[in-house]
Amino acid sequence: MLSSIDRLLFLRKVSIFQELRDEFLIKLASIMDEISFPTNYTIFEEGEEGRSLYIVVYGRVKVHLGEQELAQLDKGTFFGEMALFDAEPRSASVTTLEPCDCLTLNQRQLIDAIEETPEIAINVTRSLSRRIRDLNKKVNAYEARLKTVNN
Repeated sequence: MLSSIDRLLFLRKVSIFQELRDEFLIKLASIMDEISFPTNYTIFEEGEEGRSLYIVVYGRVKVHLGEQELAQLDKGTFFGEMALFDAEPRSASVTTLEPCDCLTLNQRQLIDAIEETPEIAINVTRSLSRRIRDLNKKVNAYEARLKTVNN
């Protein structure tokens, strides 16, 4: 478990919380829950209702659709945010690759945080844009491989 100071120091390094005021980060750190997961634990599955955003404190997770791995995320990265913004079911599954500790923020907490500090929404949007670009590159590479195999 992280101490209050360790949580603050950790959150300062998370992309969506960088450059935010310390007093806001202290408040945010105090309301977040910390959860531990064992190796090969499915944190959530594609199609489930989304209730929390997760931030990896320790360990590594994979984001996947069935057996198809989309990404691996480690310390300081977050996942689960899409379902909190659009109220749609989870778009992918997330499973631990090793023991993992995460901080969580539920939908109400995230909305309250964005209302108080709108920069969070901009930072989340930037991160989502980067992830979409990475997925586009993977799709393009996959399509290029298919064309090579089919020709």
